[in-house]
Amino acid sequence: MLIGKTIFITGATRGIGYATALQAAKQGATLILNGRDEQRLSQIKEEIESLYGVNVHILSYDVCNVDEIKRAFLWIKKNINKLDAVVNNAGILDDALLGMIDRKRVSNTLAVNTEAVIFHIQYASRLMMKQKSGSIVNVSSIIGRVGNTGQTVYAASKAAVIGATYSAAKELAPYNIRVNAVAPGFIETDLTSQLTLEKFEERVSQIKMGRIGKPDEVANTILFLTSSLSSYITGQVIGVDGGMVI
Repeated sequence: MLIGKTIFITGATRGIGYATALQAAKQGATLILNGRDEQRLSQIKEEIESLYGVNVHILSYDVCNVDEIKRAFLWIKKNINKLDAVVNNAGILDDALLGMIDRKRVSNTLAVNTEAVIFHIQYASRLMMKQKSGSIVNVSSIIGRVGNTGQTVYAASKAAVIGATYSAAKELAPYNIRVNAVAPGFIETDLTSQLTLEKFEERVSQIKMGRIGKPDEVANTILFLTSSLSSYITGQVIGVDGGMVI
């Protein structure tokens, strides 16, 4: 369903970003993949091109560096001159209880999880406005909607992504650019694998479907939002949480 589409995914070296890259390639998309680990990106490029026969371009840079973001979009304009969708997936999780939060933790989390999203929306929309089309999908979190003990900073950064999604959707709709977000719940990633068995079981017990989610299940929702199947959907936040908030 994505043949002929060019999709840019940040944080594509693992977890939800990697799953999204694989699923998008499977659906025929040309990919532009971002991450800080250039060697890993090269491995993914080789893997995806071998498996699915699509074109994969890699742009290795830190999403906190606004100059690098600008250069990335200039490269896209010069070399591809087309951008159908952007998936703002790059993010970090740095937990701390109130009383243990320092300024560096706040600054780093907001820079990656919030500021990077805003600047990628800004530069992507400039390309998309000329096309009079495009889809932007921001990866927020269930924590940005309902909060969690020890995650005040992370929750604030992901709640801000939701606010940015609503505002950008209103501003860009006249240009036929859709802006939506997904809010994953408890998903099987590198982060969740570090939990103790007790904590893992506690989290699963809060999910009405009784199991942890898979990265592919989030990726499939993202792909729906980048495709023409969601052509009249904008300004929405879709929870992918197995009923965690019911």
